[in-house]
Amino acid sequence: MRVKPALKAVLVAILLSGMAAGGWWFWKAERDGVFEILLTGKTKAVPDTERYAVLVEELQRWRDNLAQQYGKARTEDEKSAVEHDARVILELMLPEMMRCWVGTPYDFNGTAEKPGTERIACGYYVSTVIRDAGFRVDRYKLAQQPSENIMRTFLPGDACALKVGVDYPKYADWVEGLEPGVYLIGMDTHVGFIVVKTDGMRFFHSSGAAKVGVVEERRDNAWALRKSNWRMLGHLTADAGVMRTWLKGEKVKVRTR
Repeated sequence: MRVKPALKAVLVAILLSGMAAGGWWFWKAERDGVFEILLTGKTKAVPDTERYAVLVEELQRWRDNLAQQYGKARTEDEKSAVEHDARVILELMLPEMMRCWVGTPYDFNGTAEKPGTERIACGYYVSTVIRDAGFRVDRYKLAQQPSENIMRTFLPGDACALKVGVDYPKYADWVEGLEPGVYLIGMDTHVGFIVVKTDGMRFFHSSGAAKVGVVEERRDNAWALRKSNWRMLGHLTADAGVMRTWLKGEKVKVRTR
């Protein structure tokens, strides 16, 4: 995927700000939902409310700019070019926004508005990040839906790949072979994001296991994903309809059945 120089500059700025935040860390899934924090740097990861606010503001600025370009586009090629740039910036910014929530504690009824301020449930984590990314959606109504409805609020049914009873290593191999981007993932009783990169996948979600909270996990650490028998995956940032909805600022109607 081509990236314009201006978008590359944003990438560099975000990476540098992330490095300044502290040491590297990750969660390790042990057995039966028990988790252990492994620290490989000096600083334990904590929610980053300030950085999140900056990212939200910066993404809104990008959306406004791209929306103006989209409104001026006269040909399908011109529109496609803007939709492409919208995808690039969302695939850059969304994972950084998700990461700002890491360390926010979990509660089944948690409805936190910002990282680290209160507890948050899995559905509210997903719906809040999506709303703050610039999608006009009722985050309360969206968060209260089954994961399938959350996904199909944004994606058509044929864009959601459902796999039931697939052995986890085989499933993870399949996911890591997919096109890079930001995906929504629905499970038996859970929902989250999967970010597919060239070096593998990252699973972002608010984990209820021992009320751990928001975590970023690699395939071998993704215990909730491993345990689930029902898995529905949809490529959020690859869908042209999603990009147009974001660019036009259209209100998203939550699917309830």
